[in-house]
Amino acid sequence: MAPKSNYGQFCPVAQAAEVVASKWTPLILREIMCGSTRFNDLRAGLSLISPTQLTKRLRELEFAGVIRHETTAGSGAKRYVLTEAGEELRPIIEALGLWGHKNLRRELSESELDPGYLMWDIRRSLDPASLPFGGRTLVRFDFSGVPAAKRRWWLLFDDGQVDLCIKPPGGEEDLVVSGHVRDFINVWLGHLPLKDCLANGRIRREGRSELVASFPDWLGKSRVAVLAEEGARTR
Repeated sequence: MAPKSNYGQFCPVAQAAEVVASKWTPLILREIMCGSTRFNDLRAGLSLISPTQLTKRLRELEFAGVIRHETTAGSGAKRYVLTEAGEELRPIIEALGLWGHKNLRRELSESELDPGYLMWDIRRSLDPASLPFGGRTLVRFDFSGVPAAKRRWWLLFDDGQVDLCIKPPGGEEDLVVSGHVRDFINVWLGHLPLKDCLANGRIRREGRSELVASFPDWLGKSRVAVLAEEGARTR
């Protein structure tokens, strides 16, 4: 693979920026660090990237020794994992997120109100083993403030797995949660208390009483919101 164009400087900051500061690269690293190791999973967390661009960036990161790919025996499926050098970038990517969380708070534009990424981030943050319910459970999210095609999403909990569905997976819906996508995002980022949104009706719940009651306990917050709260407690 041919080397990328560079800044023409020996400065380590310039050399590091050539590897990790290209468009999409920090977000690709974020996805891998959050557990998205397969190509289609990476695309799910980066809805605007083209397959060609994603392939190019993955090859660049492999060439730089930041990631490597592994092939699953039998299926031949490819997964991308961090190398030791890539793992050393984790605190840098987390620090970038924390800096943005602290210093770039503003009203989100319409183009940033992405329910797909919100639901993807929620799904992968959930630990099925810690959920306060068992068996097959179906939760529907209804968002206002987005195009009709993106309004409804389902989380299907079954057999210790959590699946994100963009079409009805079938079966009875046990819980329906609804509200404006902006409020959900601000709750997920830790900018709005969920209890306040539930109390004033900006986020609503309907369904089985035990699921209505436990919803605030298992929804959680984004990784960057959790890190920000941990940092505030230690200061």
